[in-house]
Amino acid sequence: MATSNEKPKHKTAIVVGAGVGGVATAARLAKAGFEVTVLEKNDFTGGRCSLIHHEGYRFDQGPSLLLLPQLFQEAFRDLGTSLEAEDVHLMKCEPNYNMWFGDGESFELSTDVSRMKTEIEKWEGKDGFERYLGFLQEAHRHYELSVTHVLRKNFTSLLCMARPSFLRHLLALHPFESIYARATRYFWTERLRRVFTFGSMYMGMSPFDAPGTYSLLQYTELAEGIWYPKGGFHRVVEGLVKIGQRLGVNYRMSTPVAAVNLTPDGRRATGVTLSTGEQLTADVTIINADLVYAFNNLLPPSSRGASLVRRASSCSSISFYWAMDRIIPELKVHNIFLADDYRESFDDIFDHQLMPQQPSFYVNVPSRIDPTAAPAGKDAIVVLVPVGHLLDESQGKGLNPQSKQDWDAMIAKARTTVLSTIEARTGAHALQPSIVNEMVHTPGSWRDTFNLDKGAILGLSHSFFNVLSFRPSTKHPSIDGCFFVGASTHPGTGVPIVLAGSKITAEQILAENHMSWPWGSGEVEGGRQASSATIDQSKPPLSSTLWTFFVALLALFILYVAITLKGGRSSWHF
Repeated sequence: MATSNEKPKHKTAIVVGAGVGGVATAARLAKAGFEVTVLEKNDFTGGRCSLIHHEGYRFDQGPSLLLLPQLFQEAFRDLGTSLEAEDVHLMKCEPNYNMWFGDGESFELSTDVSRMKTEIEKWEGKDGFERYLGFLQEAHRHYELSVTHVLRKNFTSLLCMARPSFLRHLLALHPFESIYARATRYFWTERLRRVFTFGSMYMGMSPFDAPGTYSLLQYTELAEGIWYPKGGFHRVVEGLVKIGQRLGVNYRMSTPVAAVNLTPDGRRATGVTLSTGEQLTADVTIINADLVYAFNNLLPPSSRGASLVRRASSCSSISFYWAMDRIIPELKVHNIFLADDYRESFDDIFDHQLMPQQPSFYVNVPSRIDPTAAPAGKDAIVVLVPVGHLLDESQGKGLNPQSKQDWDAMIAKARTTVLSTIEARTGAHALQPSIVNEMVHTPGSWRDTFNLDKGAILGLSHSFFNVLSFRPSTKHPSIDGCFFVGASTHPGTGVPIVLAGSKITAEQILAENHMSWPWGSGEVEGGRQASSATIDQSKPPLSSTLWTFFVALLALFILYVAITLKGGRSSWHF
């Protein structure tokens, strides 16, 4: 019998993987009273959101721009602190991007409305700017509805998609039209259609396949701006790790996990076995490793694991990290170079899993906004060339003569194409001789370093049958005490989205353990705390009951068709 002097036993949790989702979930559970241990295979935290250093140069290994800043602020606020208090200082990138076209023209994307007016009217006249405002209005709607009804809600079953609060907005999210198709309604020139659709690559998808909902990414860039944490994106991860450590989280680096342990009946997770054979027990196991990898390597073989392998994946990349011996003034912080054969370039990536003959690519110069990224008078440059993911395990090194994916040849071609394209379009010169050191990531190295299935850098695809209730759940369907957080589970990929997912996963764990969570909903009315004053109360016009009923019926019919077609059609794109 326990005496009054005995302290109640804390619940214990093991987090497999110290990516953004893992460290954020660990901190949340520790704040709620769990004893948490984080196990990471590498000797650094952050996963793809980490840094590469070379003799005074610093490169962001993965993400290099921060979007949806309020989700970052919310995560730190929920943990009783702030970005600034944890020495995370955000710097606004202005302009957002410089976009360079093959005909010598360029386009500057900005949060400055007057600059955007000038840019758009140059190509589509005054009517074009009015249509642009209409596009922003639709993208704003996608953004607000998605944050409220997707990023803050869990979708644990198909029935969750039948929630009236979600159903009545389903058609307004345009999930059955592509981003490109929606853009054609607002932009009449091919140039601007490309300018406002390339962002689907953030989800690892072609703009001709990505659901129209994802114009929300363009909205957050144009309305809230693009930000960069001083010292590199990893400063966000460092902040979350420090918070967790203050709350008692134990981090064990260079500690690969070999398996998740189960009870004899296979119905509950009891902890993990490390690659050394050491066994650790816990009440809850949270997997932040790549989901497809986890189901096929850490958990017992299952039909679900096999089906995940067959699901559509995002693209991969050939990424160059160049230390330059001088400043390249023609390049800004964020630069986009779009292929002249726009659609064909995406088809090569997503239909043929290759590098396009003429690729589109992204160039980031962190030293342009943060001088600490390179020695004085020099530049650090990151180049990301989207390419197809690995087709199978034998094709990871480009050495198989039977393979269509000759990665050695593709790397050489990517390097040559990038250098010649930058010089031709911007007027920069002699770039190759200015590179004093080069590091490269390929689909094979992404796979090997981070256990990414097929080397897909953004996890599973975000086609309609890979999102919401169709996306793998935050909890294992048949193993109690086993939860997931990360790019391939709900709500999806991208650092801010995964941060939102960590809150969903943590709250689900606490609810199942009959524990309350020590933070609020995170929702702020109208960008401010809700006011009781009459002058501040919102009074929207009453909607038509008949119209709402019709939309709900139509959405239910679409849902029925989706459920009917789900089997074997999870890779369909709309």
